[in-house]
Amino acid sequence: MTEKYNIRETEQKWRHVWQDKNVFAASEDLSRKKYYVLSMFPYPSGRIHVGHVRNYTLSDVVARLRKTQGYNVLHPMGWDAFGLPAENAAMERGLLPEPWTDQNIAQMKEQLNCMGLSLDWSREVTTCKPDYYRHEQKMFLDFLKKGLAYRKESIVNWDPVENTVLANEQVVDGKGWRSGAPVERRKLNQWFLRITDYAEELLADIKKLERWPEKVRIMQENWIGKSQGLALDLEICGTNRTLAIFTTRPDTIFGASFAAIAPDHPLAQELCADKDGFDDFIKQCQAGGTSEEAIAQAEKIGFDTGHKVQHPFIPDRQLPLYVANFILMDYGTGAIYGVPAHDQRDLDFARKYKLPVRPVIIPSDHDPGTYDIADEAYSGDGILAHSGFLDGLTAAQARDAVIRCCEESGIGTGKTRFRLRDWGVSRQRYWGCPIPVMYRVSDGACIPVPEDQLPVRLPDDIDYNEPGNPLDRHPTWKHTTCPETGEPAIRETDTFDTFFESSWYFLRYADAGNDALAFAKDKADYWMAVDQYIGGVEHAVLHLLYARFFTKALRDCGYLDCDEPFTGLFTQGMITHETYQDQDGQWLYPTEVQKAGGGHAKISDNSPVKTGAIIKMSKSKRNTIDPQDILDTYGADAARLFILSDSPPERDLEWSESGIEGAWRYINKVYRAVCGSGIEDIQPASAHDGQISEQALALLRLTHQTIHAVTADIENFHMNKAVARTRELFNTISAFRPENDTEKQTLRFAIESFIKISAPMIPHLCEELWAFLGHKTLICETPWPVADNSFLAADTVTIGVQVNGKVRATITLPQDADSKQCETLALAEESVQRAIDGKQIRKVIVVPGRIVNVVVG
Repeated sequence: MTEKYNIRETEQKWRHVWQDKNVFAASEDLSRKKYYVLSMFPYPSGRIHVGHVRNYTLSDVVARLRKTQGYNVLHPMGWDAFGLPAENAAMERGLLPEPWTDQNIAQMKEQLNCMGLSLDWSREVTTCKPDYYRHEQKMFLDFLKKGLAYRKESIVNWDPVENTVLANEQVVDGKGWRSGAPVERRKLNQWFLRITDYAEELLADIKKLERWPEKVRIMQENWIGKSQGLALDLEICGTNRTLAIFTTRPDTIFGASFAAIAPDHPLAQELCADKDGFDDFIKQCQAGGTSEEAIAQAEKIGFDTGHKVQHPFIPDRQLPLYVANFILMDYGTGAIYGVPAHDQRDLDFARKYKLPVRPVIIPSDHDPGTYDIADEAYSGDGILAHSGFLDGLTAAQARDAVIRCCEESGIGTGKTRFRLRDWGVSRQRYWGCPIPVMYRVSDGACIPVPEDQLPVRLPDDIDYNEPGNPLDRHPTWKHTTCPETGEPAIRETDTFDTFFESSWYFLRYADAGNDALAFAKDKADYWMAVDQYIGGVEHAVLHLLYARFFTKALRDCGYLDCDEPFTGLFTQGMITHETYQDQDGQWLYPTEVQKAGGGHAKISDNSPVKTGAIIKMSKSKRNTIDPQDILDTYGADAARLFILSDSPPERDLEWSESGIEGAWRYINKVYRAVCGSGIEDIQPASAHDGQISEQALALLRLTHQTIHAVTADIENFHMNKAVARTRELFNTISAFRPENDTEKQTLRFAIESFIKISAPMIPHLCEELWAFLGHKTLICETPWPVADNSFLAADTVTIGVQVNGKVRATITLPQDADSKQCETLALAEESVQRAIDGKQIRKVIVVPGRIVNVVVG
């Protein structure tokens, strides 16, 4: 085999072989240990981008490794197909969302297949299809029976561009997470799921997620936000009313200078409805979002009710009562007392309205008599002062003392509260799963749709000519009959938040062909939990938290026995690339731009564009690279290899044409080297009998060490290290010149081992080379090599790796490793890459067996 390697034909050939032999189809087998590996499923935008290539390559490497290690592997794929982007795109094109979505899925599936992914397509799910969403409608009815779903009027985040409600998690910097439009507050009837019923369990079980990134666990802990505090009733002066408040800082109570309630607090209208300017104030409050982040960033404004509340411990101090825009009705009681000296929001408010600022917690290195607050509130520890019976106590002691005193006097109790709020799942849009309830016209009673009438399907004759929800104005679809009385009824015209679908799709894969059930319990119990889940960290408090809640809620409804959906989680970095921007703000890519002098570039019409911008790709911002040209030109193996080798997978990766070209050249070099090695008819030898040359022994030792190290690297997601080690082994193989049959046998073993450990990363080439060596079995079904321990302990050395003279890592390598090997492994270390941080590498100083120093600047 001396002809040139035809990448396109070869890759297509092996994909057909895998498909024809149904190699990657999974089935339940209780005699085998299962391994469920899953990447977050994509939204069918129409084309994959390089972020998809990275995400699915990572899961594919893991799936192929585990399969060859003997596991029963489930590696499925599906489509997160509901949502506003599809609806908006269809409207722009004068289409219905479904055919547009189906077309996109067909295109993306073809592209994903070109990547050589070991997917079980027999379990494919598409969330916009009735055979999928009928089951989540049944789940909702079960939640309703269990008391986990309810409807109430609520202040919601309203996206005025997408004309729908957003969950708090979908509000970023006060703007809609997709549209970027400033979010407004509106009061609407909404359906909610009681995720707060699981707050304690969700928080406690984070400790079980040992194979999750620490940053994601911390983000979830903070989002759930358990806090101990005081529930306290304050007397409203001159009335027989009290104001219920909740505070997590009862130790600061002597520093209170005002009280405040949320704009939607029942007392707000009662106390202020007839006051001039109040309606305008409420409208101003409604112009911002309801999330804590949006409120924290907004200017703090208030409306004086004209009433005061009595301080519980200071008889002659009455606190002015305001309606304030930074108080959340859904957190605590919707009312607070403000302590400006020790809370920044309170301080900003107090300065605006010229209220007293009274420090009561004094840092240990300050004098209580002179300590003052300037522009920054003090929230640290200290000793109580100006606080009556609390003086001299620490903050923790004072907190307990105030709670105890309030409980003894009957005006308050210690309480545990959570930052987490119930999940609002109603969305005012067409392209989503219909909520399976109706409202009887005669009395407004909410009636669940009978299970034998599921699914409630979306109509296919909608009108987009008017703004708003097409379901709400549909002339016939929403009109139905009450199953209890036969009277007229109106269907719920809201649809589910699309996170509803993604909160259980991983369970559907366990039994995707089941028409009667979402999944059979025994199959879910076999496959769950997902052993390795892969996706973006941006989902830490959205999808990942909802999926954990859904799993627990479905467990309690009898669907399965699993407590947590994902035992292992890996969050990959973003893909970045250099782009150019024209004078109209349009992003251009390097292939579209001709560089010019003066720090600018010019396109064909000579309009100036900005250069050198490194941006993160995002399908919602329409700035992604379509990798199809890459796959067509260089092949899937080259794309996979570049994705895996360029940087640690949890870090951002800068896409470059030179990088993919380098991977392509390596693919061809490997093909030529193996096919020209002359060892087709030689039997491999993995050990020796003492009659082996030094060069053969060194190759044998390196081969076993590489097998051992690459196995660990892949299992630990050190993919760039795995690539570096396989390339190091290949370089040694290429330089090896066998002088007798024994050395040829050693070379054959080294080459076969190299092919086996490279196969998860560059599977098409490895199948071709494996067949060239005369094997009748597929490499993807060939057992993973196991290193001989006798070759692992001897002749290795651990050396330090410095960046600009400061030790950043250590690496273990053979004692006889040359300078190039030392440099390659040193630069693959994550901590070294982090220290380099994109700076130019000026030189690498290597003292073999002692130290590597990377000089950057």
